[in-house]
Amino acid sequence: MRARDTASHLIDTRRKRAIRTLTDRLAPDRERWIARNAFFHDEDLRYLEFLVPAGRDVLDLGCGIGRTLAGLAPKRGVGVDFSEATIEVARAAHPDIEFVCGDIEDPATLATLEGPFDVVLIADTLAALEDCQALLEGLHRLCHAETRVVIANSSPLWEPVLVLAEEFGLRMPQVEQNWLTDRGLANLLDLADFEVVSSEHRQLVPKRLGGVGEVVNRYIGTLPFVEALGLRSYTVARPKPTVGPPPSVSIIVPCRNEAGNIVGAIERTPQFCDDIEFVFVEGHSTDGTYEEVERVIAAYPDLDVKVTRQHGVGKADAVRKGFDLARGDVLMILDADLTMPPEDLPKFYEAIREGRGDLVMGTRLVYPMEDDAMRFLNMWGNKVFSWLFTWLLNQPITDTLCGTKVLRREDWARIQAGREYFGDFDPFGDFDMIFGAAKLNFKILEIPVRYRARVYGTTQISRFRHGLLLAKMVVVAHRKFKAV
Repeated sequence: MRARDTASHLIDTRRKRAIRTLTDRLAPDRERWIARNAFFHDEDLRYLEFLVPAGRDVLDLGCGIGRTLAGLAPKRGVGVDFSEATIEVARAAHPDIEFVCGDIEDPATLATLEGPFDVVLIADTLAALEDCQALLEGLHRLCHAETRVVIANSSPLWEPVLVLAEEFGLRMPQVEQNWLTDRGLANLLDLADFEVVSSEHRQLVPKRLGGVGEVVNRYIGTLPFVEALGLRSYTVARPKPTVGPPPSVSIIVPCRNEAGNIVGAIERTPQFCDDIEFVFVEGHSTDGTYEEVERVIAAYPDLDVKVTRQHGVGKADAVRKGFDLARGDVLMILDADLTMPPEDLPKFYEAIREGRGDLVMGTRLVYPMEDDAMRFLNMWGNKVFSWLFTWLLNQPITDTLCGTKVLRREDWARIQAGREYFGDFDPFGDFDMIFGAAKLNFKILEIPVRYRARVYGTTQISRFRHGLLLAKMVVVAHRKFKAV
């Protein structure tokens, strides 16, 4: 057994030497190879820019000549490569970025890096490693709870094409590659205590072809089923969560003509943590809702209950005002119609406290519903749109419009800071929150709830007007997530 282990070690060492020798030899010609396949590299960088917002602290493992790292415009950029010749080219081209020459499979190299980083980029590097799992396991000391590991690889489906391209001198020479499927990579990440947030394939056509390649990649190559044929796979992962101390909670209750539900919102909400605040945001009611909240505040002096009137209109405006007034570490939305039972809020609290998701939402489409809870056309419309949004956002989403959504205050601030990317497009606020979370590579988690029929008031949902709104959201999501 020892002899076999030693032989294996020698083979691995020879392979590593071969990679270093080849990389050193190609270092002066890398720019030429990139220029020869400029469309492929430009498309690759474009999508990485979408996944990695500018101004982050970025660690690029296997950075090559630093072109991709520089293109991501990091606040602090650190690139590591084990080819001294390649690192010299990178330093000359990008003097404002820190480059380290070292073997990322050697724990001593990772130990010299000062983290944590917001993003760890591993582009095409896993393909050349001896032990991918060991590298991933060693990343944790360089990560914080919100770090995202972004992994870019070439799809195994393209192996014959890429091998032929190399044979004909159309692709830079490579050593023998590791070919990782999406499932295989997800398994490695799981073993290394990371979890996949999203995964997508891009670049159905890696050549410009007079502009045809760009059109195909954005509008055909991103279609369901076709997308799996793309050359490049992009996986975003995060460290598996740890449980912190119990956070405080603010429950935001937008309410318009909901006077008969105010007491229920208070009395039916369990005391699931030590510090709970209710913030009712009243929206120009005609049934005395504001006065009813004031009465409830007086009737429950031991509870922390606040009320305010929104100046604008619509649920999105009410939610934002409530979030601005809230003091809790965790922000919850509870619709005043109580069709989502307040008794289920502890499930959302535990999920966010344990870090199981960054945005935790309810889904009404798992359990059977009470009679008249949701109209037939509404239900099937929701199912169709949920399938579309799962495809568009690369995360499983079954119910976009369930009113209960929960996230941490600091994550809401990050979504707000990135709203300019989408614009002010959503009167409900559901998509503003979901799209913002997806763009930031947040883990979106759904909790099944039993959707109840109203016991007071009438629904404020119009199946046709809001159906058109959902269709508009599909167009917005496609433009901002797929056609990039």
